[in-house]
Amino acid sequence: MMHDNAHELLPVVDTEGHVVGNTTRGKAHSGTDGKPLHPVVHLHVFNSRGELYLQHRPAWKDIQPDKWDTAVGGHVDWGEDINTALQREVREEIGITDITGAEMLTRYVFESQRERELVHVFRLVTDIPPHPTEELDGGRFFSPEEIAGLMGKSFFTPNFEQEYRRVFLTGHQD
Repeated sequence: MMHDNAHELLPVVDTEGHVVGNTTRGKAHSGTDGKPLHPVVHLHVFNSRGELYLQHRPAWKDIQPDKWDTAVGGHVDWGEDINTALQREVREEIGITDITGAEMLTRYVFESQRERELVHVFRLVTDIPPHPTEELDGGRFFSPEEIAGLMGKSFFTPNFEQEYRRVFLTGHQD
């Protein structure tokens, strides 16, 4: 069984994304130590029919295990820029190597009881089929109607629901 690396080194950033230090994944997710703000990338993958691909988070994940979530979501590693992190995470999680056409939609601060993240949100429309890797417990495309019917039922991660409402339902991308 896989597990998250608590010693993985992550950048600490200000709300504009400027690196101001570093921390470990364990400290960033501990809910203590001031919850250092660390950057992450999210990619929403749509097919040409308007369906949204979502990943199923494995039971071993330290945050929101066994929930459905954004197709790709991951930390920016220490020394990595946003675009490099996005390309790496897409390859590592869903096996897509060509993300030409991915567009950045917004950036915002997400805070939970355990962590604070500076989330960089991207969208990609492609008919290249995702191939979930061992980092995930599978995935599939959902229609907008399916997503609407499952919202608020603890099926999705709270972060996915909040981001989906913010970016795709209200149109606020700021």
